[in-house]
Amino acid sequence: MSSNAATAAGKPGRWLLRTPAATSAARLFCFPYSGVGASMFNGWPRSIGDVEVCPIQLPGRENRIREGHYGTYAELAASLAEALLPHLDRPFAFFGHCAGALPAFETAALLADRGDPVPETLFVSAQVAPHDCPHDRFLDLGDDELRKEIEFLTLSRGGEVYPPLVELGLAILREDLAANRDYRRPVPERTVPFAITVLHWSEDPEVTQEELRGWSHYADRVDFPVVEGGHYDFLNAPPQLQERLAEPFGATVSR
Repeated sequence: MSSNAATAAGKPGRWLLRTPAATSAARLFCFPYSGVGASMFNGWPRSIGDVEVCPIQLPGRENRIREGHYGTYAELAASLAEALLPHLDRPFAFFGHCAGALPAFETAALLADRGDPVPETLFVSAQVAPHDCPHDRFLDLGDDELRKEIEFLTLSRGGEVYPPLVELGLAILREDLAANRDYRRPVPERTVPFAITVLHWSEDPEVTQEELRGWSHYADRVDFPVVEGGHYDFLNAPPQLQERLAEPFGATVSR
């Protein structure tokens, strides 16, 4: 484990945006994608039915800005699995959009390897399978183009563009993209003991439904539902997405 990851592992209380409620029937742990933190889930409800939404906060951003970067996805999974373990005492699932789905998978797979509780379902949104990585259009963008993407995402989330924060976001994004660029996994020889639901957004120009099919190698049960919307529409947790996320727990989503 790198020194950065070891430092982050020593502060398990910071891994979640808020402490999970003792009364929740189930939990949905949500992984942010490259360059951002847990605040990307601010547009989501606190719960979906009786399933509590638990945004994960990665080191090196937002309230953890003074901490070093997590390193590789494997190092991140090792630190995070240990920190999450006390909160895996009831049914749970993982959700990751785009690159956020990769450390979500690594964490779930590590839990399985250790004999710890595993998610009912891993929700993969708009991300190709590990053996098809790296696959992210951001990997081919220069700094000016990445700045424009950060500004667009800031505005789309209802924020204001503040140049110093854009530069800070760019530095975080570069490190996250380095972890994405270095991520490699062969086609698995055995399946994982949890279901995988691979969500394709109907108007997503960044990944096709066919490109998502590689996930069929990873579990005995892999579903490929289509959700209406574009690549970033998940930010507002549309009702159709909430219904999919509630399915493994039999939860009812109010409209």
